Parts: sequence; structure tokens; C-alpha cells
Amino acid sequence: MAKLQVAIDLLTTEEALKLADKVAPYVDIIELGTPLIKAEGLKVVTAMKNAHPDKLVFADMKTADTGALEAEIAFNAGADIVTVMGAVDDATIKGAVEVAEKLGKKVVVDTIGVKDRVERAKEVSAFGVAFVELHAGLDEQALPGYSIQTLINEGKKAKVPFSVAGGVNISTIKDVVAAGADVIVAGSAIYSAEDPAAAAKTLKEAIS
Repeated sequence: MAKLQVAIDLLTTEEALKLADKVAPYVDIIELGTPLIKAEGLKVVTAMKNAHPDKLVFADMKTADTGALEAEIAFNAGADIVTVMGAVDDATIKGAVEVAEKLGKKVVVDTIGVKDRVERAKEVSAFGVAFVELHAGLDEQALPGYSIQTLINEGKKAKVPFSVAGGVNISTIKDVVAAGADVIVAGSAIYSAEDPAAAAKTLKEAIS
């Protein structure tokens, strides 16, 4: 069964922990967004892992260089999973994967900015990454004509372990599941909801 990942795009450790406490019963992976990590530093990763040791803590580092070094720093802070950008040199991804394998952790490749996400997904999967995140960032989602269906179609074509991030909500999650996603990433559908716990529960039930 696909895992549900909550993307926490808040800006303080306190807010992130409060949200995680509400939704933890219904999610498998807790993602700490890049702005949150930049605002609070890796202390937020440590705090989240200490608060929820039974969950996979996903540090959205969006590493673009020194893959091995940044991965090691995040893993030592408590992260179980880190992201490396798919548009970077192969050596950066391979360096992060090498560290992850030594420490029993995981690397995910984020495809923001990648022109051919399907081809790149196939390439980086051969390096030993856990899965590829077919990801439309907030800026891309704001463009006229954006549709999550593009990511869904790419997942079907890539035929590698993948996640979908970029507009997952209760009306789209069934299509993401049907496409074969290993991980389904929900951000604003949870953290912007009037009742985040209820929203997470509804999404989790839609996967089951």
C-alpha cells in the first residue's frame, strides 16, 4: 500500500510539531519543507524525530552540491530521508546515496526544474535512490493550465518507484494511487485544512 507523506511547509519548529502531533496517527512520513529547514535549521529535524521516533522524517534539503556532506549532516540530525535535486550532476546524487547506504537511510531525487522528468527518473533510479519525487513546486502549480495529471501520467510512464507532489487532495488522490505511486505527498490539503487531523485521516482512508 502507498505511504502518505505530509509536507509541512510552516516556518517554525513549534508550528511544525503542533501539526505533526495532530496528523501523526494518519501519516507514514513527516516531511519538513525546505523553507522550514532554512528558517529553523536542522534542529527542527532533530526535534521532529525525537517527538515522533516511529515515523520516517523526511528532510527536504533540495541538495544541489556536496551531496555526501549535506546528506550526512541531515542524517546525523535525525533525518531518515533526504532530497537531492534531479537537475544536478550525477556525482552529487551518487555521493548522497553512498552515505545513505552506509547509515541505513534513504535518498529521494526531487524533479523540480527537470525538463524530462520521465527520462531522469529512470536514470537516477539506477543509482539506488529510494524513489523519485515527481514534483511540481508551488510556483509551477500557480501557472495557468497546471494539472497534477501531468505528474500522474509521468509516473505511469517512468515505471520506477515514485511519489507525486503538487496538488494532491481528496479529489485527485485516487488517480495518484491508481497510477502506482509508492508515496503520496499532501501539503496544503492537510496543513491548510480547518481540521488537519480529519483531512489526513480522509486522505489515508482513500489510499487504503
